[in-house]
Amino acid sequence: MQNYEEVPTIITGKDLDYLSDIFNWNFNASKLTFSFLDKVTDEEIKNLFGKVINVHNEHAKAIINILR
Repeated sequence: MQNYEEVPTIITGKDLDYLSDIFNWNFNASKLTFSFLDKVTDEEIKNLFGKVINVHNEHAKAIINILR
């Protein structure tokens, strides 16, 4: 076993699979919510859907930043 002064900057295959899953969940949730925006007439629900889309988009951006 090797001891490190600092944690190496690596992403394992398992980590990448997990990040990929999370990204896909957020992307799909955002797309699905966006598809319902045109079908809803209640402004309060539209605003809520907009917030949901923003949350999922921010999560997706955070995941992309981890991979950079």
